Amino acid sequence: MKRKHSLLAYLCIGIGIFLLLRELRVPFFVDLYSWQSFLIVIGIGIIIHSYTTKTYQNLFIGTLLFGIGIHLHGVKHYSFWIDDWSVYFIIIGLAFIIRYTKTKKGFFLGLFSILLGLLFLFSEQLSIYTSWLEPIVSLLERFWPILLILLGMFMLKRK
Repeated sequence: MKRKHSLLAYLCIGIGIFLLLRELRVPFFVDLYSWQSFLIVIGIGIIIHSYTTKTYQNLFIGTLLFGIGIHLHGVKHYSFWIDDWSVYFIIIGLAFIIRYTKTKKGFFLGLFSILLGLLFLFSEQLSIYTSWLEPIVSLLERFWPILLILLGMFMLKRK
C-alpha cells in the first residue's frame, strides 16, 4: 500500500532535523547551516521517497539536487574543491546512471554526460594530445548552456 503523502513526510522530517540542528548549534554541524545543505536535505528526502515507494523515476531529480547541493557546499567551504562548470555534467551523468540502476533507462546518456564533463574538466591537461580539439572546446565552454537546452528539448521529445 502506497502512502499518499510520504514525500511531504520525508521532506518535513529532513527539514525539521536540519532546522533543529541549526537551532541547537551543534558544533559538528556548524558548516551545514546553509541553503546548499538545504538542497542536500531535499535531495535525500526525494531519494528516500523514491526507494520506499518504488517510484524510481524520481531518483534522477533527487540525485541531481543532492549532487548539486554537495558541489555547492564544497565550493563554499573547502578551498580544494573543484569549481568548474563541467562538474554539473558529471552530476547529471551520475543522476542518469543512478536512475538507470532501477529503471534501466538513461545509461548511455549518463555515460556520455560523465565523459563529456571529464573531457571538459581535464581539457587543459589533455591539450598535448588533443590540441586539434581546442577551438571546439573553447566554443563549447562559451556556449555550453545551449547543450543543456538541447538536452532538455531532446528529453521532452523522447517518450
